Amino acid sequence: MIREENEELEERAERQERRKKRPPQAGRSRKRRPGKRRRRRNPRMIPVMIALFLFLVTGGIMAGKMLYDKYSPSREIADPMEYFHLENDQEIAVLLNDDMLGDKGRLMDGRVYLNVETVYQYLNDRFYWDASENTYLYALPTELVSAGVGSSEYSVAKAKQREDYVILRADGNDIYVALDFVKKYTNFIYEYWEDPNHVHIVNEFGGRDVVTAQKKAQVRYQAGIKSPILTTVEKNSTMYVLEEDEELEEWSRVLTKDGYIGYVRNRQISGVTQETIEEPEFTEPVYSSISKDYTINLSWHQVTNADANENIYRVLANTKGLNVISPTWFRLKDNDGGIESLANPEYVSYCHQNGVEVWGLVEDITYKDTILDLEIFTRTASRQKLVNNLIAQAIQYDLDGLNLDMEFINSESARGYLQFIRELSIMCRLNGIVLSVDNYVPTEYSRYYNRSEQGVFADYIIIMGYDETPGNSEEAGSVASIGFVENGIQKTLEEVPKEKVINAMPFYTRFWRTDENGEVTSEALGMDSAAQKAVNNSVEPVWDETSGQYYIELEYEGSIYQMWMEEERSIEEKLKLIKQYELAGVASWRLGYERASIWDIILRYVN
Repeated sequence: MIREENEELEERAERQERRKKRPPQAGRSRKRRPGKRRRRRNPRMIPVMIALFLFLVTGGIMAGKMLYDKYSPSREIADPMEYFHLENDQEIAVLLNDDMLGDKGRLMDGRVYLNVETVYQYLNDRFYWDASENTYLYALPTELVSAGVGSSEYSVAKAKQREDYVILRADGNDIYVALDFVKKYTNFIYEYWEDPNHVHIVNEFGGRDVVTAQKKAQVRYQAGIKSPILTTVEKNSTMYVLEEDEELEEWSRVLTKDGYIGYVRNRQISGVTQETIEEPEFTEPVYSSISKDYTINLSWHQVTNADANENIYRVLANTKGLNVISPTWFRLKDNDGGIESLANPEYVSYCHQNGVEVWGLVEDITYKDTILDLEIFTRTASRQKLVNNLIAQAIQYDLDGLNLDMEFINSESARGYLQFIRELSIMCRLNGIVLSVDNYVPTEYSRYYNRSEQGVFADYIIIMGYDETPGNSEEAGSVASIGFVENGIQKTLEEVPKEKVINAMPFYTRFWRTDENGEVTSEALGMDSAAQKAVNNSVEPVWDETSGQYYIELEYEGSIYQMWMEEERSIEEKLKLIKQYELAGVASWRLGYERASIWDIILRYVN
C-alpha cells in the first residue's frame, strides 16, 4: 500500500516537471498582471448590441429618406381634367388672356362653342340673345345680323348667308354659339387643344413680358417643388409672365403656350424679354353719327293732347335762339310695339319755317301701368314693330329727329332697351334722322343704362340734370344744385365723348312744405310763380354758394316752407359748366316755365 502511494507521488512529480519544460500556448499569457482579474463576456449583451446596431441603421435610412423627401422635387403629375375643372369630354375650359374663366364651352362636331352669356360678358356685349324667339342678333351700322338655333344660315338685313357649320346649338336651357361666328364680328384670336379640351382666347394685343426655358422645365400647379406638375416645357420654349410676387423669390407665375397657368423655378428660365402679340386683320364697324355744326339749344314742349299743338305759335314767339324743339308726341301704349301719336304736320312746318328742328319725344310714362316691366324691349318682334312705327311717324311728319325719354327701365329690361336703341339707330342712320337719348345723372344703381354703348349708336346723349330731389322725397332739397349738375356732367363724360353730350337744365322750382308732423309735400313752379311766392310771403331770397341758387325759408302756422330757386343767376352758373366742359349743347325742361330774360342768358353761352 505504501509502495503504491510512493509510485503515485513520483508520477505526479514527473508530470509537474514536464509542464515546466513545455512551451507556452499561443494567445495565452504566461503571467497575469498583479491585481487584474480576467473578464468573462456576458452572452446576454449580444442581442442588445445587435438591436442597437439595427436601430442606428434604420434611423439613418429614415433620416435620409426624410431629407430626400423634403428636398427632392415631386414627380406627381396633376390630373388635367381636374385642373381645368372638366366633367366630361364635351366640355371645354376657357382661358381669356391671362385668366381661366369659370364658364365652360362645348366641343361640338370638332368646333368650339361658347355659351351666349359668356360671349356677352367677356367678348362682345353687342351680341343680343332673344330667348323668347330663339334669335341671336348683332347690330351693324346699317344692317341687323340675325341667326337662329340649329341652322347654318343667317341673315344680314334681308340677305341670306351660310356657314359650313351650325351657328347656334341648344343644350337643355343653355344656348351655345360657334366661336368662329363670334369672330366674324369681334376682334380676337384663339387656339384650341384636345386632351383635355381647352381654348385660349386673346383680345389684348401688343407687347407682352415673356421668359424662356433654359432647359427642360416643369410648370407646377403652385409655387413649390412638391406641387404637382401641370406640364413640361422644352428647352427654349417661351412663356408669358403673369405677375411678379416679391414673396416668391424662386418662382414665377407663367402662362405656357399650350394654355396652362402655373409656376416655374426662376433658375430654369431666362430674364424677362418682350414678345409682341400681333393683332389680326379685323375691321371694326364704324357707327357714324349726325353731328350738328352748331351748339344745340333744345327745349321740351309738353303736349298732352292734339289741341296743345296749336300753342306752338305762342311758344316759339316767347323763345330766343332756340334751334331744336322736342314735343312730347309719342307714347308707348302696350307691350307689342304699339304707340300713341300726337304728331302734327302744321306744327312741324311752322318750326321749320322759323329755323327750328323738331325731335319728337318718345316716352314710357303715360301708360307705364300697361307696359308692365317694359316687356316690349325683350322681344324682337315687338321691338322691331316699335322701331317701324316710330320711323314711319318720323318720315310721315318730316321730323328731324327722335328723342327717347324712357324713365322706367329696370335691370331686367336694360339689355333689351339697349338693343332697341341699336336697332332704332340703324333705321335713323339710313333715313338721316337724329337720335337722342335722355339719361338720368349717372349713379351706381343706374349703371345698367350703359351710357357708353348708347353713345356709340345715338347721336346725342342728354343728361337730365335735374330732379336731384324728386317731388316725392321725404326731405326738402334742391332740384338741381350746381354740384349735382357738375357731377352729372363729369360722370357722363367718363362714358360718352363731349361732342355727343347735352346737359339739360330745369326751368322749374319746387316749393316745399314740411308740416309739424314731419310730412313733406311739394309743388312745381315756374320761375315767375316761384318769385311771386317770395314776394307774397315778404321773404328776401339769399344766395347760397353751395347750391348755386337763391334760397328762401319761412315758417307759417307750424309748417316750414323752403325753396331753392331757378332764375337767371342759377341758370348762368349751369351754362358756365356747359362752356367749361365743351359740351354739344344745352336742353331745358320745359317751355312755359321760363321767364323771357332767360333766353338772353342762354344766348351768351350758346350761339
